This record gives sequence, structure tokens and C-alpha cells, in this order.
Amino acid sequence: MKPPVTRLLPCVLLLPVLFRVLGDGPADNRPEKVRPVPPLGITVPEETRRELAEGVARLGKALDDLSRDASQDGSRKSRLADVVIFHKAVDWALRHDEFFRTNEFRAANALLEEGTRRLDSLRAGRAPWTATNGPVVAGYVSRIDGSVQPYGLVIPQSWTPDSGRRWRLDTWFHGRGEQLGELAFLTDRMRNPGEFTPPDTFVLHLYGRYCNGSRFAGETDFWEALADVRTRYPIDEDRLVVRGFSLGGASAWHFGVHHAARWAAVAPGAGFSETAEFLKVFQKEKLAPAWWEQKLWRLHDATANALNLAMVPTVAYSGHDDSQIQAADAMHEAMAREGMELAHIVGPKTGHKYEPAAKAELNRRIDAIAAIGRKRVPPQVRFVTHSLRYNEMAWITVDSMLEHWEPARVAASLQGAPGSADISATTTNVAGLSFVFEAGDAPMDVTRPVTVVIDGQAITTDPPKTDRSWRMAFHRDGGEWIAGPASVAGLRKRHGLQGPIDDAFMDSFLMVLPGGTPMNPEVGRWVASESDRAIREWRRHYRGDARQRLDKEVTEDDIRDHNLVLWGDPTSNALLARIADRLPIRWDGEKVSVGARTYSASGHVPVMVFPNPLNPTRYVVINSGFTFREYDYLNNARQTPKLPDWAIIGISTPPGSRAPGAIEDAGFFDERWRLK
Repeated sequence: MKPPVTRLLPCVLLLPVLFRVLGDGPADNRPEKVRPVPPLGITVPEETRRELAEGVARLGKALDDLSRDASQDGSRKSRLADVVIFHKAVDWALRHDEFFRTNEFRAANALLEEGTRRLDSLRAGRAPWTATNGPVVAGYVSRIDGSVQPYGLVIPQSWTPDSGRRWRLDTWFHGRGEQLGELAFLTDRMRNPGEFTPPDTFVLHLYGRYCNGSRFAGETDFWEALADVRTRYPIDEDRLVVRGFSLGGASAWHFGVHHAARWAAVAPGAGFSETAEFLKVFQKEKLAPAWWEQKLWRLHDATANALNLAMVPTVAYSGHDDSQIQAADAMHEAMAREGMELAHIVGPKTGHKYEPAAKAELNRRIDAIAAIGRKRVPPQVRFVTHSLRYNEMAWITVDSMLEHWEPARVAASLQGAPGSADISATTTNVAGLSFVFEAGDAPMDVTRPVTVVIDGQAITTDPPKTDRSWRMAFHRDGGEWIAGPASVAGLRKRHGLQGPIDDAFMDSFLMVLPGGTPMNPEVGRWVASESDRAIREWRRHYRGDARQRLDKEVTEDDIRDHNLVLWGDPTSNALLARIADRLPIRWDGEKVSVGARTYSASGHVPVMVFPNPLNPTRYVVINSGFTFREYDYLNNARQTPKLPDWAIIGISTPPGSRAPGAIEDAGFFDERWRLK
């Protein structure tokens, strides 16, 4: 059944094609013949290379000198990232063969010149680009890997530094661009205001660490870039809008369902909203996923989390003739199952672009919604999640689940009638939850206790504080709900420490390489190859240099501050040897043991994620980087977790474009981090 849509007659000439999806299609369905992403660049003439390298060296030295200058105050140093973005863009394009057009040589010179101008301004105690209007680019230092990441911002013409008001902010997620290195991104963002420039509105253009649909580290990029913008400009937290087109539309669906209560509105265009059906329709791909991969689709599939759009006004857009209309059609069906009807504007006789009249209608609706702003404390909350990675919606936090990757649902209401419960909630697959109202938000009477009814059970708790804040945790004990957090000895899955393997790369991590002799040569060769690949592919696809140390160089500060990614075996990696007997999968010179199942140590390697026994507030990852591989780079809908919490890799099968070897066994740990 097709969704009810708004169809608009064309009234002006169509805009030129603004979005182009590189690659994709049946030609990219051959794992044995995978083209490189990003592609190899063109040859740079020697004279051009020499001139650019000299410019990079000069700017790099000047940056080093300024960063070491103790006379510079903190505010100036905090803006150094706004200069480093230019140095990195040209340096990486040179070092990694990422010039794709001859006109990018001139663009590189322009970036070096702009970087030099900004550096000179910083030396003089000024940062004029922070007080300008129109398109501007900036940077921040990411906690994930210490890299500097860029973003674009469009400053409304009506903004002045002394405006004394807070401003609406729209976030724009870009489409797929296999050649979208930092050089191309900065060049475009410095002159192009973008698809949408609403009046009196800041527009944040994310780089998103390249081309990943804002997943994993790409998702963290959004939060870090937004946090940096907040330090510079007065942003209205109740008028945040997320929007995007094509791959950016997929990002908008993702942020829309997982963080719905944060936004005033969500406006996805085209893209994809789930994995399986999109790949069948758009990619013409025959899928044969492992059982764990199908479960892991629920992490990102917007269709599996469609209920959450009850919490945010959502207006989708598609071109009538665009195959990516499938994304909105799939969401229409998923939302209908939850009792909602998707607002879907369709541009007539239009392919993969915005039709002008439809775009105008989309703007009219989103502007009207944003003018009202979000409800900070909605009277009703509807929430579903499949992972504690996404565990908050408005004033509800799911603290623990009965079983990960199955839907955990909460329906809760604030009651206003005298004599009724203050909060009523029903739950499914929830083991612990909290109700959280910040200062000024709690609507309950401060003179009497708060009554909460969960799954029919009434519980009386303390009243709100006089600042109108109130928070209270509840947990299941058998079939009974009890006020207060669960008192659990040992480990338990919780937000940010729930797996799967890929989750460890959304926060600060350190690659720990082996300094000793491996148990056997085959494992040693596999570890060397896969660790090199993990570091290389991190740079290529998440645009940072992964932190790395030898095992014996790791400090207590490293253990405290980072998720540790340990490569090797208990003989070759001293840190792995320290924790080997505290991991659920055992490994010695003869065998790898998973409960009662054993595998020969000469031909098998365990990979896993687990709370670090040396610091259980952080992960330890054994022998894995992010788990999607070269075949998955060819279509972003494939870029889902390929391994669960643990797996046994048969290394007699060579690593390929889809897996690091033969996946001979794999699974999830339970909610207490035990083997199932």
C-alpha cells in the first residue's frame, strides 16, 4: 500500500541535478571484484606537488610554533583547529593520493592561503571568521582519536555577536560522495550555502568523517560538532532541525528515530531507512546474512524504531521517479503499524532531486513547525529501542534490558487529574528505567510524594525538589518493580557498554600492538595483516590516525581514558596476557575455548568486545577494528555491524572483502556479559 502523499504540480523549471550517487548498483554486488573507496586520485605534476608540499610544511611549522607559544591564551589556542583543518586537507590529499581533479590543485593553494590568513589573525589575537555571516568552516579536536575534524556552518545575515537571542539551528547531512575528502568538503563549504538556508537560522553542514551515513564515529561527529558550535554561538535547544538528502536522508532517518525528542522537526529526503529491502530494490542484491547480522540491522533500521517518530514532527520528501522513494514507503508502512500516518511530500515527474514547488512546501511546513519548537516535557512518551546505545527518549531512560536486540518498549504518561498517579508507564523487555526531569521541568506537586504506576504496580517516592527537578530509578526484581537502581554485583550491560564490537569505536580508543612472539606463526601473520588493515581503513573511512602503542608502552592513564583494542595473543601481547584469565573466551597455545566448544589455536583467532577487566567502565576489544569491510563500502546500507559481541575466525580462509576469515562461530553475551 502506498502512503498518502502531498503531490505538487510543477510550476517552475526543474533545478539542475544537485545530488549524484557515485557507484552503487548491481555492478557492485561482486565481493571478488571490489573497486577501492575512496578511489585512487590522479597524478600530481612534480612541480605542483613540490609547491604544495612546501606550503604544507610552512603552515605546519607555523602551527607548531603557535601551539607551543605559552603566551597565547586558551581562547586563541582553542581556535587552532580552525586552522589545522586547512593544513590537514592539503597534507592528506598529497600524502594519500586524494586529488581527483586538476582544479583541486588551485583549490589546495587557496586553502593554504586561508589557513595562513587565519593563523596570522590568531597571532594578532583575532578570529574574524567567528564574527562573519554566510558560509564559514571550522574544526574541533575529536575525543575518539585526537584528530581534527571539519564542519561547515552558514551564519544567518541577521546574526550579530550582540544579538542577545538564541537561534534556530538546522543540521544538513550530505549525500554520498566517494571523492569527498577534506579538500573538496572545505572548498565547497566555504562558498556554497547549501540546499536550504532558512531565514534567521544557522545551518550546520557536517563532514561526518567522510561517507558513512553518520553511523558509529560518523554519529559521534555530529554530537562533537554540535557541541563545538554551542561554544561559539547561542543556539536554541528547542529549535533544532535535522534534514538531509540521499545518504543524508538516511542520516536524518537515523537521528530522527533514535533521538526524536531532541528535535523540533525531522525532514529526510530520499536515502534509505533500513537495510534488507533497500538493498533488494536499489542494489538488486541477493542477501544471505548470518542470524546475528539480521539482529544487528535493528541497531540502525529506522523501520524497526518507527514508533519513536511519535515524539517529533516528521515530513519526508521523495521524487516521484526516484527509486529511493522506497525509504519513505518503508517508513509509511512501519509507522502505520504503530498507528501513525507519515507526512510525505512527493515531487511530480522528478528523480533524485528536490522539485521546486515541493521544496517550497517542505520549507513552509518545517519553518512553521520550527517556529513553535519542540515540547521540552511532552505529556506522553512512546519509545522503542533494541540496544542501550539508544536508551533515552524525553524524560525516560532505559537503564537495562531483559534481552538485547529484541524490542524494549515504554509507553508513559504524565497524569494531571487529582488523585491519579503522577506517572503511568507500561513496559516490554525492560529491566530497569529512570524518569529524569531537569531543573524547572518536573510538573509534579512539590508538596507531596510522587506516585508512579509501572505495569500496573503503584510505587510512592519522594516529591520533586524546589527547583522542579526530579529523577528516580526503578528496577525489576523478579516480577516486581522496586524504586532505586538495581544493586548488581559484577558486570551488566549498560549504555555505552553494551556491544557489539563496532560500538567501541564511537568513543576514545587506543590500538595496542603486540611486542612479543606469537603463539604460532600463522596467527602472528594474521594479526599483523589485520591490525595494519584496521589502522589503514580507519584513516580512509573515518579520517583520523588511530592512536597506537606497543603493549608494554600502555600507561595507567591509557587504561583509564581509552577503549583498548588489543592485537595479538596472550603470548605476544603483554596486556592481553594480564586479562586473559578474566575473559569469557579462553585462549592458550593449544585451543580457543568457548564454553564447551573448542577450536585449534593454530588455525583460529577469537575476536570480541568486553568490559576491560582493568577498567570496567571502558571496553576492551580483541583483534578487531570496525567490522564492515571493502564490499560494504560500495553501498552505505551495507555499513552495519558484521560481527556481534564475539566471534571465532578460522584463519585458514584468507581475509576478504566481506570478512577477516571464516566465521566459524559467533554470538552475543547475555545481559551480564556471560556466554549464552
